[in-house]
Amino acid sequence: MTLLQALIIAILQGMTELFPVSSLGHAVVLPSLFGWHIDQKAPAFLPFLVVLHLGTALALFLYFWRDWLGFALAVIGRGKTVKNERRVFALVCIATLPAIVIGGALEHVLRGFFGSPGLAAVFLIVNGGILFAGERMKHGGAKTLEKIGWKAALAIGACQALALIPGISRSGATMVGGLLAGLKHKDAARFSFLLATPVIAGAGVLEAPKLLHQGGGLGAQAILAGVVAGVTAWLSTAFLMHYFKKHEIEALDPFAWYCWALGGGALLLLLL
Repeated sequence: MTLLQALIIAILQGMTELFPVSSLGHAVVLPSLFGWHIDQKAPAFLPFLVVLHLGTALALFLYFWRDWLGFALAVIGRGKTVKNERRVFALVCIATLPAIVIGGALEHVLRGFFGSPGLAAVFLIVNGGILFAGERMKHGGAKTLEKIGWKAALAIGACQALALIPGISRSGATMVGGLLAGLKHKDAARFSFLLATPVIAGAGVLEAPKLLHQGGGLGAQAILAGVVAGVTAWLSTAFLMHYFKKHEIEALDPFAWYCWALGGGALLLLLL
């Protein structure tokens, strides 16, 4: 992998992990479209991916550090809004469970999808349909995050588990789940990004023992790519939180059109 390829992949990771357009879908489809011959079984590739994910998770943690500090204080019973913070933290924990359970049960089955650009392109089109339908099926957007129940949090978590399929966006699925639970776009995005922090960090940490067992090391290229992914993720989060604060009507539609265009265009090019 060249330095330019590494930096492009890092930027794509930092953006598409937060934008509702599927980072896995892009990671599977774009190298094939660009004609990149990247050996995903190479010893340096695993540490590269681990660093990208940890960089993204760190960026999310830094952006939402007040939320995580509030959760920590609430757990030990300190702060002015202990009850609300403790409730939101409990919802984050509940919504994280489905991804852990389903991901652990179906990991080997879902890994078979990772090498299929055509299948990822199809699911990008499906992802666009989920975003478009979610905007039209949402329930009013009257609830705040503190007002949803544990069943709604569990349902949003189940939506997050769909992102184990390349082409289905984790942030997009959880935002749609939040809209269906009655959240406004901004609250749905906030909950989605709070959920992303343990999930993305956990994915990186789970790979770390395999990395150590294989004797893999971190090169300067991987570290630089991790920094680039983190900076891109922070900027993407800031942009999206501002965007969803300003746009409440059909806010997910532009991302749906993008997924349809990329998925359809990729499928056409792959079939030619």
